[in-house]
Amino acid sequence: MIEWSEQHLAIRDMVRRFVEAEITPRLEELEHGDTPPYEVLRKLFRTFGIDEMARARFAAIEARGDAPRAERDAEHGESGDALAMRLIPVIEISRYSPGMITALGVSAGLTAGAIMSRGTLRQKKTWGLPLTTLEKIGAWAITEPGSGSDAFGAMKATARSDGEGGYVLNGSKTFITNGPYADTIVFICKLDEGDSVPAESRKVVSFILDRGTPGLTQTKPLRKMGLHASPTGELFLEDVRVGKDRLVGETEDVPARAAAKETFSAERTGVAAMALGIVEQCLRLSVDYANNRVQFGRPIGEFQLIQLKLAKMEVARMNIQNLVFRQIEMASAGKAMALAEASACKLYCAQSAMEVCLEAVQLFGGNGYMAEYQVEQLCRDAKVLQIYGGTDEIQISQIARQLLGRG
Repeated sequence: MIEWSEQHLAIRDMVRRFVEAEITPRLEELEHGDTPPYEVLRKLFRTFGIDEMARARFAAIEARGDAPRAERDAEHGESGDALAMRLIPVIEISRYSPGMITALGVSAGLTAGAIMSRGTLRQKKTWGLPLTTLEKIGAWAITEPGSGSDAFGAMKATARSDGEGGYVLNGSKTFITNGPYADTIVFICKLDEGDSVPAESRKVVSFILDRGTPGLTQTKPLRKMGLHASPTGELFLEDVRVGKDRLVGETEDVPARAAAKETFSAERTGVAAMALGIVEQCLRLSVDYANNRVQFGRPIGEFQLIQLKLAKMEVARMNIQNLVFRQIEMASAGKAMALAEASACKLYCAQSAMEVCLEAVQLFGGNGYMAEYQVEQLCRDAKVLQIYGGTDEIQISQIARQLLGRG
């Protein structure tokens, strides 16, 4: 794949019209007014029939019954064309509000995916389907205050058997996207297997929680540097009692560590589309500014240092777009990026997006530092691409471990 098809471009134009009509007029309230993005995202789903397609896909799954693991994996594979159609809205919305894409991706992607790929048919229907249609908002809770990049090694949240077939959950989570408003939470913790099993060796399990569950506290949104359209909060669990029906897969033997790594791979490859939208918008704004901003009697675009900045932005745009095209081609071939390749993709795209944004701010000069100009917002938003889904340092470690045969 070397370019978008006519069908892709037609979809892109439709999404752009939606963005212009529904998102850009609300950017101020979404970015600075603490307005949750969910109603706009639900309108996106209704406008493009995404919710109905999700219902149709689930009806096919339900008709086949609860398939074995290998078949479940196949169910969630995507054709190249389907992936392209999913990535185009990500690219276009990220040009204006990467935060909205983060909120959407965690709810309909990570949280729903954790249930739809590993849950029982009943769990898929009860909790997974409403997430894929965006009827309900989801949060995927793995990060803890003391864990950071060492998500599993430093995990302290626990699930203890209550001796009656249920569990008692305790622990806290932080930096949880959609945490303040989530209706459904996938809570990842370690099984309390007694003193005979070292903490680092204990099973990792996942539970499905509902908003309002006794003992569960969801904090108000945290203040942060960027992604203001993506609410982030903390979760506190104190003796939360749940039945086995809330355990994902309804068995302690579901490989939750492996499932989380699959989720990380999906999250990391998704950064490429977000980065492409951010870079495309920064480049567009910078070219327009370079043509119209006059200094020393001529447009600044005539100065070689400005031309160098624009040229580097275009190189980054081309490279990121080619990585997006690679993902689509791999999907067409029935393949997906392995964890190390996904890490390499995320590392390059996140760093490139941040570099482009900083150059755009520099090109705009004092105006670039003002919230009136969009490059200021995009620069703040781009930084998190180097942090969430695994920091740059973690991506480097994953890549190197694979190269050294230790992955």
